[in-house]
Amino acid sequence: MASKYKAKLENSGDQESRSDADEHQLFRQAMAGIKPLKNDEIEPLSARQKVNRKRHKQQKQAIKQVQDVVNDTFSDNFEGYLGDDKINYTAPGESRYLTKQLKRGEFAPEMLLDLHGLTVAQAKQELAAMLTACENELITCCSVMHGHGTGVLKKQLPHWLIQHPAVRAFHQAPRAYGGDAAILILLQSPE
Repeated sequence: MASKYKAKLENSGDQESRSDADEHQLFRQAMAGIKPLKNDEIEPLSARQKVNRKRHKQQKQAIKQVQDVVNDTFSDNFEGYLGDDKINYTAPGESRYLTKQLKRGEFAPEMLLDLHGLTVAQAKQELAAMLTACENELITCCSVMHGHGTGVLKKQLPHWLIQHPAVRAFHQAPRAYGGDAAILILLQSPE
């Protein structure tokens, strides 16, 4: 009985090999007049090139995200009410106690941005990049050093910050964090 099954299995294998041979023969006949294409113009990417492309794409996305923040959030024509001589602001719905805590230095900045020597356009771009980085890295307190200079950035910076939805409060930095040449910013903690 076992020999019958063995014979059937051997025969079925022959049929498969015959049909494979027939298939190959048919394929060769069908492709007889066809010339194979040469792929000498495009070389496959190396692993390093793939990584570089991916990194470049991520950088482009990050730049676009920052540009969107600059274009959609910061207006140079907007002037928010800041009150007295000290630079401070508390977002609507937030406790005024936050500005007192910032003034006393109870919040330590986890990220610092120095705007010395930048134009207004460059400063706006860098501020947007820093605020985006803070959101991405879950940072809630940062400092922006605008310097003394002619006061252009010192005057413009608070008006930009008021417009950003993630800003809870800001205050002129205590002496330990830059004094009147810097601003401490408190951002919403991500949920």
